[in-house]
Amino acid sequence: MHIAQLPVDEALRSLRASTQGLSSAEADKRLREYGPNRIEAAPGIPQWRRFLAEFTHFFARILWFAAALAFFAESRSSGEGMWQLGVAIVAVILINGSFSYWQEYRAERAIAALRRLLPQSVKVMRDGTLQTLDVDRLVPGDILELDEGDNVPADCRVIESIQLRVNMATVTGESLPRPRTTAPESDNVALEARNLVLAGTAVVSGHGRAVVFATGMRTEFGRIAHLTQTADKSVSHLQIEIARLSRLVALFATGLGVVFFAVGHLIGLPFWTNLMFAIGIIVANVPEGLLPTVTLSLAMATQRMARRNALIRHLPAVETLGATTVICSDKTGTLTCNRMHVAQVFQECQRASTTAAPTMAHLLRNARNNHGLRRGQQSGQAVWLGDPMEVALVTYGEDVAETGEWVRVAEVPFDGERRRMSVLLAQGDAYWLYCKGAPEVVLPRCTEIEGESGLRPLDSDARIRIVEQQEAMADAGLRVLAFAWRKVSHAGDTEERDLVFSGLIGLRDPPRPEVPEAIARCRSAGIRVIMITGDHPHTALAIARDIGLVTGDNVKVVLGNSLRQMTPTQLQMALDAPEILFARVTAEQKMRVVEALKRKGEIVAVTGDGVNDAPALKMAHIGIAMGVGGTDVAKEAADMVLLDDNFASIVNAVEEGRAVFENIRKFLTYILTSNIPELVPYLAFVLFRIPLPLTIIQILAVDLGTDMLPALALGAEPPGPDLMRQPPRRAGERLLSWGLVARAYLWLGPLQALAALTAFFLVLGASGWVYGDMPASDDPAYLQATTACFAAIVVAQMVNLFLCRHPERSALRIPWRNPLLGWGLAIEAVLLLLIVYALPLQRLFGTAPFAPGIWPILLLLALGIGLLEELRKAIVRHLAGASTAGK
Repeated sequence: MHIAQLPVDEALRSLRASTQGLSSAEADKRLREYGPNRIEAAPGIPQWRRFLAEFTHFFARILWFAAALAFFAESRSSGEGMWQLGVAIVAVILINGSFSYWQEYRAERAIAALRRLLPQSVKVMRDGTLQTLDVDRLVPGDILELDEGDNVPADCRVIESIQLRVNMATVTGESLPRPRTTAPESDNVALEARNLVLAGTAVVSGHGRAVVFATGMRTEFGRIAHLTQTADKSVSHLQIEIARLSRLVALFATGLGVVFFAVGHLIGLPFWTNLMFAIGIIVANVPEGLLPTVTLSLAMATQRMARRNALIRHLPAVETLGATTVICSDKTGTLTCNRMHVAQVFQECQRASTTAAPTMAHLLRNARNNHGLRRGQQSGQAVWLGDPMEVALVTYGEDVAETGEWVRVAEVPFDGERRRMSVLLAQGDAYWLYCKGAPEVVLPRCTEIEGESGLRPLDSDARIRIVEQQEAMADAGLRVLAFAWRKVSHAGDTEERDLVFSGLIGLRDPPRPEVPEAIARCRSAGIRVIMITGDHPHTALAIARDIGLVTGDNVKVVLGNSLRQMTPTQLQMALDAPEILFARVTAEQKMRVVEALKRKGEIVAVTGDGVNDAPALKMAHIGIAMGVGGTDVAKEAADMVLLDDNFASIVNAVEEGRAVFENIRKFLTYILTSNIPELVPYLAFVLFRIPLPLTIIQILAVDLGTDMLPALALGAEPPGPDLMRQPPRRAGERLLSWGLVARAYLWLGPLQALAALTAFFLVLGASGWVYGDMPASDDPAYLQATTACFAAIVVAQMVNLFLCRHPERSALRIPWRNPLLGWGLAIEAVLLLLIVYALPLQRLFGTAPFAPGIWPILLLLALGIGLLEELRKAIVRHLAGASTAGK
């Protein structure tokens, strides 16, 4: 039998323990057998391996291969700038990998600490005396002393309880503290047993003693931690897309190299010349600037999110947020404040009110004085410490204006069997007994009721009205307590009989005020929010209605017991319900819901703050933990931590995530466009036997020089005003779509290539060049021509920066809200002028100043590209409008 089903004496015998505790010798023996009471960390990936992984992923391997080809080409044919290209590519790999590693390492260090939830010392009976021991020395059979404010260090069976109440929220998700008793249970479910206290929970009031029956990884806490450690982490959509883009780039570059190697062979090029030409084609088609641009763009997005109270632990999680289609949210502490509040009061003389009336004096005095709280200090202020429900009642009861001094004379404590508590108050020689508790146990002890005209008998009609009101308040998700009193003749009379019914008070953990608006924004953005909680279904449904999470009458409420019996197919079909929420669920069941949603093709984000949330946080595409009220276990499992515990911050983060995906597409278009004018000169050089219009080192100046900052500026574009009014993108939608490739490679790129070759031949022709001549590489006229070709590409890219801000909207109609665009343009212009006119950079990049009259021509060519792109956008908008009108 489970220890929860055994009486106290049998439970002690089953553990070979007694109320006097274990002997030191026996405890040492058990410590060797069962091990220390601590959560063992899962074997992690060593930091050195994680560091090296940043330099060995697929795109990095492509760059390593490109660098190797460049160094090989330099060894066979020096003076072509291949060694500079190889060094630059290696530098890109090293700088980008180091930056990525540091960004994630810094975020992890900011929230590291898995074990701090458990207390460091504990009061234990050893050798018949009460001792204070380190928590990791606890063993099964130890007897613990538990007092208000203690964190429970192991799973224990209660053997003595005096008003002992425990907050189980971190393990079960339930917001209300639960009384603990010594009576045996009929069931063996540890999370529901009223005679067990579990590791990671906290004593909110009372006193008790308990015998330890599970320590370390054998506890419920440890089991959940193990689930967190073993759950596989999802690969983000961005990681998948970058891997796909890397493969496409590798195939495209290699394919072109092979094809044109074959072409060169057919037209009779010497073998080594032909091989160098093929290597140049391959290297020219590898966008060396893509990897650092993606990394820096994600890093900038994490900084923007941090300013909006969202800490990103893993860079790819930024983009995953934007793809989210479902948010599975915990209730307690996430959607609610995790702070009890008086929501409704019922009195016969004043129905359903929350304000004090003159006839409420007894009710308010009862609420104010009938409690087991104690005064303490918090942030330098005196506060009530203990059961949050009683704190709410005392705060509410302080509205009464007392005359004279009231003294507590006696107390009849609360316990799980009686389900009520009474105190005897005295004022002078007069005594009053005040009782509060569950309505079903207080009401039968009442014979009178307070009314507008004073006291009157509590007849059957009044009882029916009270019960109906109680049920209505319970259906609204309130925790309902009944309050009664009677005047007694002496201090020894504490019998709870012949009471006068004062009223009902309904309490609740209120929703966070900003949550309804956040839920509405999720709905308009096409994001489904599903509540998954360990709390009572009535409470969950009421909160869901309050925040606008559910609005209809046919809400499907799935309880943990029902979920346990569902097959995976049944669960997936249940999730098709338009409005659904889950209540009384365990950690494993929460993981099942996440798995089912992922099988349905959803991009799942899970929010939570308790230990019970951690496995699902890790299982989800993106886990979101609460930074203030969240446990360390939840933070360790999460990809993102909300620094203000504000559900509304999630919506802001989703908006940033969506913007990141769109921005990556913008700078992908920008970067890939310049690949074509870098490639075409090579093709013309081989196929048409003309001088090489653009050198390798000049290609490097574009990819890692002039293009970098403007691309980063596109990566920092703010979210558009209509971004959160659009549905999430399709799960299979590609980052590198065919439309993007066609626009960059088949439209903008060829236009830029035409402009670049026009500038090259214009300058070269002005020097007297005729077709068939092959000038020397240091010929001043040839240097000026290649410089004009390079400058034409850069100027065209400056115009392209505006064109790439949106694939359809006119660049003239997009608001200028990104100051980095101006900085990017300015720095790009300065770099271009330095490369053209600064002597050291002329030597490095093989440039020479061309005639000043060429600059206006370059500008006109670039503006022509802009005009043609604006014409294309107008045609696309017209066709889209006509298609919409036709529907």
